[in-house]
Amino acid sequence: MPVEVLTLAEQPVEQTTEFVGTVKSRRSTTVQPQVEGFVTRILVRSGDRVRPGAALMEIDAGMQQAAVANLESQRVARQADVQYARQQATRMKTLLEAGAASQAEKEQAETALQTSEAQLKAVEAQIREQRVALAYHRVTAPVAGIVGDVPVRVGDSVTKSTLLTTIDQNAGLEVYINVPVQEAQNLRIGLPVQLVDDRGQVFTTTKVSFVSPSVDNATQSVLAKAVLDQPGQFRTDQFARARIVWTTAPALTVPLVALNRINGQFFAYVAEPGEGGAIVARQRSVEPGAVIGNDYVVKSGLKPGEKLIVSGVQKIRDGAPVAVGTPAPAPAGGKGR
Repeated sequence: MPVEVLTLAEQPVEQTTEFVGTVKSRRSTTVQPQVEGFVTRILVRSGDRVRPGAALMEIDAGMQQAAVANLESQRVARQADVQYARQQATRMKTLLEAGAASQAEKEQAETALQTSEAQLKAVEAQIREQRVALAYHRVTAPVAGIVGDVPVRVGDSVTKSTLLTTIDQNAGLEVYINVPVQEAQNLRIGLPVQLVDDRGQVFTTTKVSFVSPSVDNATQSVLAKAVLDQPGQFRTDQFARARIVWTTAPALTVPLVALNRINGQFFAYVAEPGEGGAIVARQRSVEPGAVIGNDYVVKSGLKPGEKLIVSGVQKIRDGAPVAVGTPAPAPAGGKGR
């Protein structure tokens, strides 16, 4: 029976585990109000890109506007007081020079002018202060970035401790990976981390930059972080398929189609010389390991240099003569999962 064979050789194989990580910003700024009141307008949505000073939302400013208007009315009255006091001071100075008023009356008029001017300055200072407070009713972005979750809605009552949203800067991102405690014992800073797309293809590689010294009691996992050097491909709070590479070591790999599974056990056939110099198929019990693409990693049962039969294995029987054709290409090394 004609068959194709593969000469077995060890390939560098990565032992990996894939996790679902979460992209987080290393530069995330929380936005909280500096005043209390009801939210009247929300001017952004989650995911919007904003510049520093961009308006995010507005908080009811009716009472504050009334306070400013009242102070401005007081300023008009104080300005009139200053104008009258200045006229009186000028008049008393003239009368004193004409001998029609006393020095005490002149000084009294000057004191009244100084008092009026001080009262005007005090009102103007209050106006400046209240205008600053009025500006706080318009919440703006403290930094440039992308708007995170907006948990409040129009009509909500907020205080100075209410979280309105976050501004995340995608220039500094990292992926958070929660590793079960059973595997966390092998975690260490510097381990390679591969980010893979929906097809399982690696599109960027980074390294573990942080390993938490404690276990999350709720999830029984250890947090690992890896810095993302290509932030343009990710956004904050995005899920990412992250593959940690534990080790890279030589191993035998064989095509999936080269193994038969019978009663829960795996078998393969190798071509080797039989009696009279004929080439025959010999069955081997094989223990497969991780799957790498279209290949198995072989734990035991096969050795480098053996001729693995990779075609027609469903029709072959142990000891049957075979005609070896053109060898199939050797499988490439890859990543376990």
